[in-house]
Amino acid sequence: MTQEITTTRSNALIDPVLHVWHAEVAVYLFLGGMVAGLMVITGLWVLRPAEASRSRALGLVPWAAPLLLSIGMFVLWLDLEHPFNAFRFYLAFRPTSPMSWGAWILLAIYPASVLLAWTTTPADVRGAVARRFPLGRYVERIGGWALQRARTVAIANVVLGAALGIYTGVLLGTLQARPLWNSAVLGPLFLVSGLSTGAAFMLLYRLDARERIVLGRADMGLILVELALVAIWLIGLGTGGSAARAAAGVLLGGPYTAAFWALVVVLGLLVPFTGEWLERRHGAVPGRFAAVLVLIGGLALRWIIVYAGQYAGWVSDLALR
Repeated sequence: MTQEITTTRSNALIDPVLHVWHAEVAVYLFLGGMVAGLMVITGLWVLRPAEASRSRALGLVPWAAPLLLSIGMFVLWLDLEHPFNAFRFYLAFRPTSPMSWGAWILLAIYPASVLLAWTTTPADVRGAVARRFPLGRYVERIGGWALQRARTVAIANVVLGAALGIYTGVLLGTLQARPLWNSAVLGPLFLVSGLSTGAAFMLLYRLDARERIVLGRADMGLILVELALVAIWLIGLGTGGSAARAAAGVLLGGPYTAAFWALVVVLGLLVPFTGEWLERRHGAVPGRFAAVLVLIGGLALRWIIVYAGQYAGWVSDLALR
């Protein structure tokens, strides 16, 4: 016996699309990717042979990583159905669960990023903090331990930052029910995008000319890699099964096409790359305009992927019927 049910209801964000993840998730993925970029870039900077020559602003910028991560985790906490049960993530470790990996990676990032920030902070600032902080002698002792192992701390930040950047993409890529997300390319794409937004965020600080030129050139290369990964991701969807092709159609002629190509590809990648290329060609020090566009594009990438991926799940279901 077969039963057929017909419904005429239409509730926003429920029918015909079931949105489980909202804007908070997109903001968290953006901030998490940017923190990953900051950790990797500042860690590699410390490992450079010429690390000693560093501007005051570059020495202080690593403190942004734990601060931005805290904001991102708070935003994500607001999205939880039962936020006060979040501590249960740390009562177990499930090797097959991306969320379990992510929870423990985030926990490890705090001490690593704070220790790196302390090692790069100018000596006069460290001294002032140690004198005024109520537990200053313990801070100075822990900070001295980190200073003696600055390279080890930097390597830990590079490794954990890369893990965080990849995790933000793997978190989506392992969800097979969402064809737009179910791609192995999302992990590398989100990592490269996080590195690019991390470099762009650093360019907002008052770095010296040499540091800005290095970051500008690095960002140009990252943008090219990101464009290549976006192309591979879309080609993979377009040449996949019917569900994958239907999901790709959401960005290639569907309701998210204009936003994706205008905000992510053109405004967030092509325009900043062109601006940075012109700056390099004319020997100019990279400014902040291109960096702001990269940040806008990085947020738009995650925002659109989060929402389009959930919309594409419904579209692909129709394609399979």
